[in-house]
Amino acid sequence: MKICLLGSTGRTGSAILKLLQENSHEISVLVRDKDKLSGELIDIVEGDARSKQDLLNAMENCDAVVSALSTDGGDLLSQAMPLIIEAMEEKKIKRIVTIGTAGILQSRTEPHLLRYESSESRRKLTRAAEEHRAVYESLRKSGLDWTIVCPTYLPEGPATGTYRMEEDRLPEGGSSISTGDTSEFAYRCLAEGLHIGKRVGIAY
Repeated sequence: MKICLLGSTGRTGSAILKLLQENSHEISVLVRDKDKLSGELIDIVEGDARSKQDLLNAMENCDAVVSALSTDGGDLLSQAMPLIIEAMEEKKIKRIVTIGTAGILQSRTEPHLLRYESSESRRKLTRAAEEHRAVYESLRKSGLDWTIVCPTYLPEGPATGTYRMEEDRLPEGGSSISTGDTSEFAYRCLAEGLHIGKRVGIAY
């Protein structure tokens, strides 16, 4: 299976890249600076996730897409996802796994709200969560087989293989999850076809 990986130089994306390499997948990455990456089985496409043509180039002959793009402090996610969906449709790619945030899961205390809108959230700034919500809304309206992995507080750390997950909500009492376990779970969702059409909260 050949995978198009977006956000491959970030903390979670680089861990996903390593897992894809360890499992002998062909990989196509879209990066702004091709000198940042090298390695066997990697096709490196220099470009921008806000360019549909660059996305099409990166998705050539791919079977699935994994996006670990961050908000980049701006509107990268809300700008890129509609173009990613269009490019996937043109390339007839159905499967996408993305890394989101626990803020776009349903609130336990106020189920009609997302966590970032509710009293569960301690964050005063909601811009990043709103960007991730735009991704969720775009994917929900698409005809793609999507999964959004939604970690809570995400410190650097290795995969332990010991964590909890719950569809559409954050596991009760969950307060953190490592980049390694988040990446490992995202890879499992991809490789095993898990949680299609769902947001999945993940935490210790």
